[in-house]
Amino acid sequence: MPSNDARNLLQCAVPTAAAGVVVVAVSGAVAGGKGAIGAAVGTVLAILFMGVGLYVLQWTAKTLPQLFQAMGLMLYVAQLLLLLIFVALFKDTSLFNAKAFALGLVIATVVWMAAQARAHMKAKIFYIDPDSEKSEKPEKTGPSS
Repeated sequence: MPSNDARNLLQCAVPTAAAGVVVVAVSGAVAGGKGAIGAAVGTVLAILFMGVGLYVLQWTAKTLPQLFQAMGLMLYVAQLLLLLIFVALFKDTSLFNAKAFALGLVIATVVWMAAQARAHMKAKIFYIDPDSEKSEKPEKTGPSS
């Protein structure tokens, strides 16, 4: 992974993990151990889904730029379906508090999206490739004066 991609991932994951720690502490204080576990599972799931999604989109942008928009939409739908499957599998679980799980998931997702927007605004991305081999001057076409 190039350094810019890793930096972007780090700028999103660190604030999300920090917010997750806060949510786990609050959920643990309010709902006990099962609340803390639920918030931790929600936070980890959000970081995992969003991190894999960011990596896939960055890979797509570099290798198949013509598919970038379609891949973003497909990735969003896939993330929602995977989350739906996870919730369906654990809907009647007694392993963790479902409300704390949902709170951890939502807060981690919102923090990730805000951090990703901030990282993108702060990134210094070239509009042109300075190392391009097309640095030759274009030939004149048309009448010469």
